[in-house]
Amino acid sequence: MEQHARPITAAAFGKKPSDAFPLAVLTAYDYPSAALADEAGVDAVLVGDSLGMVIMGHANTLGVTMDIMAHHTAMVARATRRALVIADMPFLSCNLGPEEAARNAGRLVGACGAGAVKIEGSMSRAGDAIQAVLRAGIPVMGHLGLTPQRVLQLGGYHVQGRDEEAAARIRREARELAEAGCFAVVLECVPADLAKTITSELPVPTIGIGAGPHCDGQVLVMHDILGWGKARFARTYADVRKIMGDAFAAYVADVKAGRYPAREHWYE
Repeated sequence: MEQHARPITAAAFGKKPSDAFPLAVLTAYDYPSAALADEAGVDAVLVGDSLGMVIMGHANTLGVTMDIMAHHTAMVARATRRALVIADMPFLSCNLGPEEAARNAGRLVGACGAGAVKIEGSMSRAGDAIQAVLRAGIPVMGHLGLTPQRVLQLGGYHVQGRDEEAAARIRREARELAEAGCFAVVLECVPADLAKTITSELPVPTIGIGAGPHCDGQVLVMHDILGWGKARFARTYADVRKIMGDAFAAYVADVKAGRYPAREHWYE
């Protein structure tokens, strides 16, 4: 996507990009991280419910509530100037009826400043919620393949769509999400060939995470690229985890040895 002087909207994001210039999406959960991602030129910042794992220390995303998502989305929205801010609809926020789904999405957009929301699941599972949110005038990004909010049903974090029947189902679900009005679809942990086929079939962008090189864009969890990641599809771009650990250890050593504070660190 070309550099925008104005903020990127869901409508602009949803235009199919050229193969030579795919979309770059990164998660962020606080003001300074979102500001850095925005300055780096990402096309969208995803306030993912992955914060339940990488920020809060949970084993999965199921403990993330609307209040938690609102708290982090507001911080991220205040930090961004150009990137589209997409907020995850957390576990159960879409499952208690379409009116509740629209109300929750409206909170993330209206009160917290997101430009769109992401809803996990197909039209058969989440269609009523997706349609209600779209009717409310809120852009929706879909999410298929490995959907972490169903981790208990799936029996863990496994690649989806490897057999012919499952692949055909995900292809159909992706088309249905696009036809319903989703401006983009995340494909998580599906075989690269399947992601390539879906990408060629959809009029809206596909955003891959562990789905190979053929999607219209890529998304990664911020912590995964900074040294905390263990997923096969994640690349460490800087070992910030080690840098922070070394800094903390050096501080502790200086305090214990009386080297900090030094004369220049106190007031008269």
